[in-house]
Amino acid sequence: MSNLELYELPGCPYCAKVIDKLDELDLEYVSHEVPRSHSERTDVEDVSGQTGVPVLVDPDNDVEGMPESDDIVEYLEETYGARAEN
Repeated sequence: MSNLELYELPGCPYCAKVIDKLDELDLEYVSHEVPRSHSERTDVEDVSGQTGVPVLVDPDNDVEGMPESDDIVEYLEETYGARAEN
């Protein structure tokens, strides 16, 4: 079991891309829904240094706040994809 956390905004296509990968790999995660207003996104800014989403936190692998959906999808595939194949 992993301790993944995802900061996301419903309706965000970049967040949906990451969620699809998490689901594809059958990974459990904690979802943190952020406010629509960037100025109110203090939680995600605290972990990543920016207010954009998605942001992934994976304390098991020392990932403290990874932004960018393409980077997150690639990371999930490289880190957890092999487990799904076994």
